[in-house]
Order: sequence, then structure tokens, then C-alpha cells
Amino acid sequence: MVVGNYIRKMFEEGIALKKIHGNDKVFDLSIGNPVLEPPEPFKQELRQLIANPPSGLHMAMEDAGFAETRDAISSQLTRDTGIKYTRDNIAVAYGAAGAANIALKTILNPGDEVISFVPNYFEYVNYTENHGGTIRYITADENFNPVFAELENTLSPKTKALIINSPNNPTGHVYTHEILKQIAEVTGKAAAKFKTTIYIISDDVYSNIYYGQGKCPRMLNYYRDTIMGTSYSKDLSLPGERIGYVAVRSDCTDAKDIMQGLNYSNRVLGFVNAPSIMQKAVCHLQNVCVDINIYRKKRDYLYDALTQMGYSVVKPEGAFYIFPKSPIPDDEAYVIELKELLVLTTPGFVFKAPGYFRISYCIDDKTIQGALPGLKKGLEKYKK
Repeated sequence: MVVGNYIRKMFEEGIALKKIHGNDKVFDLSIGNPVLEPPEPFKQELRQLIANPPSGLHMAMEDAGFAETRDAISSQLTRDTGIKYTRDNIAVAYGAAGAANIALKTILNPGDEVISFVPNYFEYVNYTENHGGTIRYITADENFNPVFAELENTLSPKTKALIINSPNNPTGHVYTHEILKQIAEVTGKAAAKFKTTIYIISDDVYSNIYYGQGKCPRMLNYYRDTIMGTSYSKDLSLPGERIGYVAVRSDCTDAKDIMQGLNYSNRVLGFVNAPSIMQKAVCHLQNVCVDINIYRKKRDYLYDALTQMGYSVVKPEGAFYIFPKSPIPDDEAYVIELKELLVLTTPGFVFKAPGYFRISYCIDDKTIQGALPGLKKGLEKYKK
């Protein structure tokens, strides 16, 4: 089975199980589809746009998106990072998936290699192969940080880009400033050695779902050749609206050519432009986010429960996933056992991390609480 289909398969099996056992007896922790409603300012903005639509609201615009929206994004990004951005550094994209695809289409030639740190989002391989690239994986240590010796040995003259995702799906792990700095240094040395340009594509979709102090550490502060992609799916709880953007630093190598490539790719890949009404809606919401304390409480509750049961798990610092070790090496077999207990999760092999399984906690508290007996029973079978 294509791994990208596994989560959809689990979702569909959950629907079938609910028909048999009842909705309140099946506990689906498999999909990262936020149940939180968008914050009230978004609803107010949408009501205003519907009641008093500006002229041309539903018309197509330039490939990069509305100038007003790009001005708002660049101003907020400048405040957040201390790096000067303007509208010319921004391409509004069709969600984070669209952002990744237009970035990869812009920079890749057939045969180029893209490095991805695992555990990783399972679609990265498809996005890379969409545009003629080959993906290579770097394993992580027990704390989900990159193994740098492996990174140094994998970087080559064929390397065109690294993809990083922090906060991470599926682990919730956040790379520290020190880790990001080390990634930048190792990558920069390799680019100088091979006399090439190696870009870092930073998938920042969860950067506002961060439980640490201050702002979430971000790659674009440490490496000039960073192409950052994100969306409003998580921080505004809008996964179905497909609205995001790509940002390129002005001092990035070939920055103007990259921006032209992003805008061209937006069009020829069929996105044309991100939804116009969503561009207008998020324009004035750059500093708005769902209440992450809700996710923090869910994380703390679930982490405490899992560790008390005896699961081995690293506490997430961001996003809304937790990634326990499976009590048996065959994570898929264990996930199937949990399914028989009416608890739906996702095996780690989907994320190139066998021996683990992913739990999504962007769901209602009742589902989390209801899943705990099954999670406990599943583990007890293997306790010595």
C-alpha cells in the first residue's frame, strides 16, 4: 500500500467501525485534522467580506497573490524574525502542500537529490518525485534530532535541497536554536565544498503551535538560502481552505529567479492562485492564532497518561502529535491490535520511523479520554 493512503484507510475503517459499535465506542486518534473552530476574528473577517465585499473579491489576481495580502504577510514575518521582507519576497500558495510543490518545481532538475530528516511527513517523497528529484533520508537520534555524521556523509554534489519540519509531524519535536545553527553550518560547508547552492526548504506549518518560551526557533534565521513554506491550516484551524505562502529571503542565492519560478509554478501546476476570499480573510489576521493552551492541556494530559501506563515517549514541544514507542518492533501489527480495541492510530513506518506510532491530539477531550483504556490494555499484553 502507498503509505500516503494508510491514514485515509484507517479513517475509512474508523467510519465502518463506528457503524458497528457506535460513534461513542470508537476512538480515532489517527488524523491531524483540527477540531478546534477558527478563532472569532476569522469569523468576523469572513462575515465582513460577505456582507461588504470589496470590488474584485472573486477575480483572479497576479500569480503571487494580492499585493495587500503579501504586504501583511511580509510585515508580520519581518516582526517575527527580524529579517526584512517585502511583498516581493512572498508568493501566496495553495496551502503548505502547494507551497512545497512550487518550491521544489522551481529549484529541482531531474536527478537532483533532496534530503529529508526522519521521522517526516510522508508526502515529502511524493512532492520530490513530482518534480524529478530523488529523496534521501537522514535518521534521527532517540530525541528525534538529526544524526549529523550521517548528514555530512549524505550531502553531495547532487544535493539541491534539505527539507526540515519543526515543530515536527509526527513527533511534535522542535529543533533548538543550536540544532538549527548546526544544520545551517553543515549544509553551508557542503555547499562551499561542492561549489553548489543547497537550499533548505523549511516547512513551518506548525511554527505557531509552540509550547516553549518566546517565538519558535526558525531555520530562516540561520541560513540565507532558506525557502520557507507554511499555511494557516493549523494556527487558524483552516485545513480545508487551502491558504498558505512561500517566503524567500532577499539575500537568498538567485532570490529574484526563485520568486519568478514560484509564481510561474503556481500557475502551471494548476493552482493559478490561492483562493481569493481566503487571501482577503487572512490579510488582517497575521497575529491571530487558536488558543494553543487548549492543545497544551491535551498534550500534558495525554503525555502524563501514556507515561504512567509505561509507554516510552518524548514529550512534544509543538504541533499536536505525540509519538510513543511501540511495545513491539512491528509497529503496524501493534496499531492493528489497538484497532481491535477500537483505538485508531498511525504506525511509525508511514513516517519512515518503524517501531513507533503516532497519536493525534487535535481532537475532542472525550475521544482522548475514551482511548486511554484501549491504549493501556494494548500495552499490558507486553509488559513483563
